[in-house]
Amino acid sequence: MSHRLPQVNELIRQELSTLLLTEIEFPKNSLVTILKVEVSKDLRYGKVWLSVMPVAYTKKILDKLAAQAGHLQFLLNKKLSLKPLPRLYFAIDETEAKAAEIDELLDRIKKSE
Repeated sequence: MSHRLPQVNELIRQELSTLLLTEIEFPKNSLVTILKVEVSKDLRYGKVWLSVMPVAYTKKILDKLAAQAGHLQFLLNKKLSLKPLPRLYFAIDETEAKAAEIDELLDRIKKSE
């Protein structure tokens, strides 16, 4: 198995994290974290998994990132020498929210016993 794909994923995650800090203005008191990047084997597409706090800002932030995707692609292309540079799509990682929901359900079950 090639070690290139995980390296590309991590490189894009690091560079994109820096760009989000310097290039995009998010709503005040919001926190956007890139959790992971998954690039396709042919390097044409990449999915960027995000965490947004507070959750109420999720749609606003996804809309802003979708609108700025071309600009972010352009800046990444200048920093990285990948051919082709993956076309990036942004998605929310709901793992933490689902885990909290499961914990809450388990607590309710314990209390009802």
